[in-house]
Amino acid sequence: MRILITGASGFLGSALRAHWARHEVCTLGRGGRSDFQWEPTDGEMDATALEGIGTVVHLAGESLGPGRWTAGKKARIRESRIQGTKLLCQQIAQSDSPPKVLLAASGIGFYGDCGDTEVDESAPQGAGFLAELCGEWEEATRPAQEVGVRVVHLRLGIVLGAEGGALAAMRLPFRLGLGGRLGSGQQWMPWIGLADTVRAVDFLMTNDSAEGPVNLVSAAVRNLEFTKALGSALKRPTLLPVPAWGLRLLLGEAAEEMLLSSTRGQPGRLGALGFEPQHRTLPEALAAVL
Repeated sequence: MRILITGASGFLGSALRAHWARHEVCTLGRGGRSDFQWEPTDGEMDATALEGIGTVVHLAGESLGPGRWTAGKKARIRESRIQGTKLLCQQIAQSDSPPKVLLAASGIGFYGDCGDTEVDESAPQGAGFLAELCGEWEEATRPAQEVGVRVVHLRLGIVLGAEGGALAAMRLPFRLGLGGRLGSGQQWMPWIGLADTVRAVDFLMTNDSAEGPVNLVSAAVRNLEFTKALGSALKRPTLLPVPAWGLRLLLGEAAEEMLLSSTRGQPGRLGALGFEPQHRTLPEALAAVL
């Protein structure tokens, strides 16, 4: 199968490329190392990138961190996702032979802050910057859907891997014994291991029944439980809580939505489709990558 990936040099994109060594994988990006070039902000894309492609995996988008979400940062986060997705899907819609499948990144942030309520794909869109962003991001794939492409929205949780993602930022302070709960520690964190994320994306690519939003999570735990599990995996104490006011002072809105918000995401659709994660508990997932 011939697969086209955007965001191929990122954390998840790199893992997918390694996993799909048996396939012909092409990359669409802004750098000279990509197989095909595009410039979403200018509405430019090499249309030949879609020739002979069976599946498109769209992961491109500016990182949500680090640091505060200034007005400029929020604009770049939004534009990198919405403009890129619109351009890609318009090209798909205009193609004489569009791909059969589009696996498009989204996020568990679609649901906003849900407190202790469990949320699967039937839950409504929440409030806040991330929820609005994810809603627009998913809506931007409509041109591809309208020409019959099977579109899956990958509502990614916190992906745990050794070389990137949340753990890359957390590992050093925890190793130094500076780890601790964030705020009250009662907020829910929906997680999934990188290996299971890759397996799930591969599963969704080949399962013709998979369509629409899919939560890519294995389970959700409270931040306090996550903190203790990570400290245990690293054999380090976790005695230094970070107060919510300090996080808000340092990171503003980004702290509220990414660190203090509570989303008890559940793998409803994945489970219904028959996907079985390799790592069902957080200690198992952490042991596999640390």
